[in-house]
Amino acid sequence: MTVLDSETYKLSNGTVIPKLGFGTWQIPNGDVAYNAVKDALKVGYRHIDTARAYENEASVGKAIKDSGIFRDEIFVTTKLPAEIKTYEGAMASFEESLKQLDMDYVDLYIIHAPWPWNNIGKDEDAGNKEAWRALEDIYKSGRAKAIGVSNFAVHDLQNIMGGAEIKPMINQIQYYIGYTEPEITQFSQKNDIVVEAYSPLATGDMLKNAEIKQLADKYNVTPAQLALKFVLENGLVALPKATSLGHIENNADLGFSINDTDMKTLNAMKDPAPEHFHPESEK
Repeated sequence: MTVLDSETYKLSNGTVIPKLGFGTWQIPNGDVAYNAVKDALKVGYRHIDTARAYENEASVGKAIKDSGIFRDEIFVTTKLPAEIKTYEGAMASFEESLKQLDMDYVDLYIIHAPWPWNNIGKDEDAGNKEAWRALEDIYKSGRAKAIGVSNFAVHDLQNIMGGAEIKPMINQIQYYIGYTEPEITQFSQKNDIVVEAYSPLATGDMLKNAEIKQLADKYNVTPAQLALKFVLENGLVALPKATSLGHIENNADLGFSINDTDMKTLNAMKDPAPEHFHPESEK
């Protein structure tokens, strides 16, 4: 049993988003990205996440177009590069994303980070407001059905929400068992901002953890399945990445529940992958 057919959340503007998405970070443009997205769509995924920074929008878009699935049945996300902090730059980048994807619109457009990736923590409050103004205009034009942000801490959210006409509908953050950014998550959810979990498997770094493996065995599932179900049961969207058909199928096979006691254990767990890269959004 998969979670692909009917399990969704509703964003603050009424847009429906599938709870389980297919992430494409670190999947190279060309045959690898094309085949991964093609396989994900065949398995039943209807939520595909990409970004300008991933440099694979063209292959993602081609796989979607070649799938034969109606465009309005697939939820597509792409992202404004983190270093772009001007209105004009954001508008131009969005046009380039649409061109690469070969689409008239996206379902979700988000600011990739509140600071450039080569200068994490830099004060970009003014630039984020300018970029957000562009996203609001893109949303008003109908070419993005929803808009949001990624890696935004509470301060960053408050900064753009203070003068915004439209508040973010999504905050996509790094989130996995033992690394749940509680301050950001709670603030977002209290403000009706759906939280998406990228790297829900810590890019695989957490899957050999003995405690996680023991709990997975209890439910007769893989550590990856347990980790993804944990994300969903905490009320977030999960965005696992995979390139092999077996892993793509396995990640969607989440027809089980984690009991309250085990969820409490998982929510209290220390980071099982402390050496994994963290954007340090909460600092």
